[in-house]
Amino acid sequence: MEQKNINIQEQYLKTFIETLRPQDLEIRKQVDIGYSWQNNTAILFEIRPKWDHPEELMNTEFAKIRYTKTQKEYKLYWMRGTGKWEIYEPFPTATNLQELLNVIKEDAHSCFFG
Repeated sequence: MEQKNINIQEQYLKTFIETLRPQDLEIRKQVDIGYSWQNNTAILFEIRPKWDHPEELMNTEFAKIRYTKTQKEYKLYWMRGTGKWEIYEPFPTATNLQELLNVIKEDAHSCFFG
């Protein structure tokens, strides 16, 4: 049961990321969106070439979602300009991953996409 739940969560993330990625493959060479999923934590990041070494890519994290099994809830964090994660106070928790993905996409307070 647990593995099935993880697979569903990761499928939601993959589908969500695809909605954010630029459609044009040439634009993706300049800016793209990706994610990682480890230990019940998803990190969403922007992918860009380094300005001083364009052949190297850098990932800039902008959102983190952590699932807490004991509480059966997801917590949403945003990356401050200081480089520290902070709970996203306007909508800090949800029992459904898709709710938090919608909050990120809406970005009502410009914390995720500026």
